[in-house]
Amino acid sequence: MVIKIMLADDHKMIRDGLRALLEKQRNMEVVAEAADGQTAVQTARKVKPDVLIMDIGMPDLNGIEAARQISALPGKPKIIGLSMHADRRYVSQMLKSGASGYMLKDSAFEELVTAIATVMKGQVYLSPAIAETVLDHYRVVAKDNDGSAFSLLTVREREVLQQIAEGCSTKEIASTLGVSVKTIETHRRQIMEKLKLHSVAELTKYAVKEGLTDLET
Repeated sequence: MVIKIMLADDHKMIRDGLRALLEKQRNMEVVAEAADGQTAVQTARKVKPDVLIMDIGMPDLNGIEAARQISALPGKPKIIGLSMHADRRYVSQMLKSGASGYMLKDSAFEELVTAIATVMKGQVYLSPAIAETVLDHYRVVAKDNDGSAFSLLTVREREVLQQIAEGCSTKEIASTLGVSVKTIETHRRQIMEKLKLHSVAELTKYAVKEGLTDLET
């Protein structure tokens, strides 16, 4: 199967270079080019390429908006964004617009071949430097907003919850953690308030689901 590729970039030198390199691949053929976003949308509609390699910063219609329109077409192509920008905001907007990949313009050509093969398999491809940036952001967001016991409860509250789920009494937990019974009662009340749970049975079920204990229910 020959992969039909379309190039969209307002710099002819870049298009010519990519065409020359891609056409050295036995299973790839450049079937069309566009120098601006509007033309990219119109040409993609007519040519129906398998993969569209598109610069983000194009005149008339930027690559993000063009990707959004092209992604709404019947038989939409796999879109790989090409940009000088590694900022996660550009990456995020491009992916939200329907792109399957995002690469930096200073990437090696071999990486583009890998990206094309990856998106043709239905997977997402991000340049390594971009992937690390996106992952770092995800870690921060996930840490703050994932709604899990590890983001909602303090370390001590998780310790108390685990022991409650494992059947320990308030007195036993207080003894194990070296605090007063009153302190454990306060922790338990706070845990229930944070999790909006109202019984030991519910707490136990939650602790198992969150992986705080492997206790069988």
